[in-house]
Amino acid sequence: MLTIIVYIGIACILIFVSYLAIKAISRGIEARSEMKKNNNNIFNKKNNQDNLSSEILKLKKMYEDGVISEEEFKKAKEKLLK
Repeated sequence: MLTIIVYIGIACILIFVSYLAIKAISRGIEARSEMKKNNNNIFNKKNNQDNLSSEILKLKKMYEDGVISEEEFKKAKEKLLK
């Protein structure tokens, strides 16, 4: 009788430890996917800012070369910044 109680206790402990391990693994997977999302968002924002600054520089060069007027330059810049 005592051995059955000991085996049941050991089984309960084993199930509890397995539950904790599975929970920790799932948290790690979720954290890794969140990190990837955040890194991708940061990278995309940086690319968008680089593209935005290069577009504004192109507009400025066109304005300085006389291809577009000051009014067109301002409108195009505002459109890019929105």
